[in-house]
Amino acid sequence: MQTIKYLSQWLGENADERHYLFIFNDLQSLFPKLSDGAFKTLLSRAVTQGLLVRVCRGLYFYLKAQPQDGLLLYHAAAILRADTFNYISLETVLSDAGVISQVPINWITLMSSGRSYQVSCGKYGVIEFVHTKQKPSDLIDLLTYDHSCGLWRASVSLALRDMKATRRSCDLIDWELADELI
Repeated sequence: MQTIKYLSQWLGENADERHYLFIFNDLQSLFPKLSDGAFKTLLSRAVTQGLLVRVCRGLYFYLKAQPQDGLLLYHAAAILRADTFNYISLETVLSDAGVISQVPINWITLMSSGRSYQVSCGKYGVIEFVHTKQKPSDLIDLLTYDHSCGLWRASVSLALRDMKATRRSCDLIDWELADELI
């Protein structure tokens, strides 16, 4: 069977609304006998034919397995930084809680034990990782696990604390509402 057909068949059988993002190494393991160059050519062909969409460097989206609306960036963040401690915080949490008036469109912010970095995901948006030295054990009472996103989520009080610690603008915060939620 041709490699592109095998890839298409495998994705059709294994991808779904929760498993639709694939990293380069995961897909490469399907073709252990292909050289790196040949595999990159296969991925390029899969993107050209519309089988996969390149979200960012090394991360691909299988189009036929549609994710839940608005969760692609969260799922991508969980995959990209799977080896570090991350949690949704800052403007994303405050916007979701209604504490800031502006809603970030196609932009999510996470605190991460990894380095600070912004990942452009093309038309899907931007993932902003902001470095923190905080330990999970110190934050356990201020975090909840968000199953739909596949990430930890900060409480409003922790998000406000993170805003101050990272010296981000607090001009849009409705402090009366924030005080009610804390």
